[in-house]
Amino acid sequence: MTFGDRLDAIAATRGRFCVGIDPHPELLTAWGLPDDAAGLDRFAGSVVDALGERIAVLKPQSAFFERHGSRGIAVLERTIADARSAGALVLLDAKRGDIGSTMQAYADAYADPRSPLQADAVTATPYLGFESLRPLLDAAARHGTGVFVVTLTSNPEGAEVQRAVPPEHGGAATVAGAILDRIRAENAASGAGTVGAVIGATVGDVPADPDVGGPLLAPGLGAQGGTPAELRKVFGAALRQVLPSSSRQILAAGPDRHGLQHAAAAAVESCRLLLESA
Repeated sequence: MTFGDRLDAIAATRGRFCVGIDPHPELLTAWGLPDDAAGLDRFAGSVVDALGERIAVLKPQSAFFERHGSRGIAVLERTIADARSAGALVLLDAKRGDIGSTMQAYADAYADPRSPLQADAVTATPYLGFESLRPLLDAAARHGTGVFVVTLTSNPEGAEVQRAVPPEHGGAATVAGAILDRIRAENAASGAGTVGAVIGATVGDVPADPDVGGPLLAPGLGAQGGTPAELRKVFGAALRQVLPSSSRQILAAGPDRHGLQHAAAAAVESCRLLLESA
């Protein structure tokens, strides 16, 4: 099965929703945990224990594990393995982007089943040129994993690149629009529909058709100000392809297991009603 197939299958039973595992130092403190690898391990393990059998997609943010060095990476490896063993799909939020052999090394790390860091999907940044992602895109196609390409983010700094007009735009009004075109063409060529786009839930207008023939990760619900109702404004007719994502709003309900489960269930239900109405 392709990543797209697996996402559709698990969403049919668990709902189409993603919960981020973002162990901010502030959250570790709020949970009464030390800001070290041991605290990180307890935090990530508690989230997987509470949600791994309930939520369709869990999204560890790699940077918050990397900040603890090799012990943090070891926790990330365990988190990926435990979440997948619990039946959740793992989307590793690494936002890697490079060229040549370096991009191939990232592909080996995140898409190859021989790697302990292999996830079901990974985020990638295309701003060294979309074709620079080719090693990762090809590896993902071979191994049945997904790639979510960062396209249009809600941070104000993103606009200077993402909303810029490309010099040879070929019909695309902005750089983000050109990226959407490339993702759409990639999915059309493969027929798999497993290359997705990352479009923030609070971006407002999308300067191109967001329907890329693959999933649309929409981070920013909850603590970043996004609401399920805004998803309709942002994605329009492509709403059924959206994978809504929330992190801090749900994680703030921990460390109590039932608190995490209740917060996640409420978020899933609020988005389910919206997505089913599309």
